Amino acid sequence: MGIFGRKTDTDTPAAAAAATVPSADLAALTGDYTIDPAHSTIGFVARHAMVTNVKGSFKDVEGTLHLDGSDPAKSTATIDIKMDSVDTGSADRDGHLKSADFFKTDEFPTMTFRSTKVEALGGDDYRITGDLSVLGTTRPLAIDVEFNGAAKDPFGNERVGFEGKSEILRSEWGLTWNATLETGGVLVSDKIKLNFDISAIKSA
Repeated sequence: MGIFGRKTDTDTPAAAAAATVPSADLAALTGDYTIDPAHSTIGFVARHAMVTNVKGSFKDVEGTLHLDGSDPAKSTATIDIKMDSVDTGSADRDGHLKSADFFKTDEFPTMTFRSTKVEALGGDDYRITGDLSVLGTTRPLAIDVEFNGAAKDPFGNERVGFEGKSEILRSEWGLTWNATLETGGVLVSDKIKLNFDISAIKSA
């Protein structure tokens, strides 16, 4: 959560250390926030047939952030994703993803993330580590996050924005279905890229 620092000249050790120190004016951003699903995207990219990328996202997302402008390590994040809301632009493909071959949405309707650690990387860059639960399996996930800014919208909401990315091997969460290609390789990559564009509204 890069909300807690600004990019600075890090040519010297002293400057590099200062880059991770929260600025006094960021204290105003401390508080609890609710993720705005209408202006947030949690997406993924998978390699298909070894030759192209298929992109998708989840439309039903809920979550909260607690930001601590004085001590970033005390910040937390929770995200709940309804797996039935997957959207790749193809109804047939979405139906396959919801089936027993992949998400098993009848049995496991929700994917969750619960943060366990926040680290300052310098400037607006942070790393959030937490527990990602999919198909009843929970494993650690690290997300590199950049703070995009804070503003008050025309309706009086105080907003903060973040952009994040990570990579996983889907097989580590039990997502193992695949098909072998005649030309070699497999239909769906094991490595999945995750992308996060989050807008959150201050609630307290």
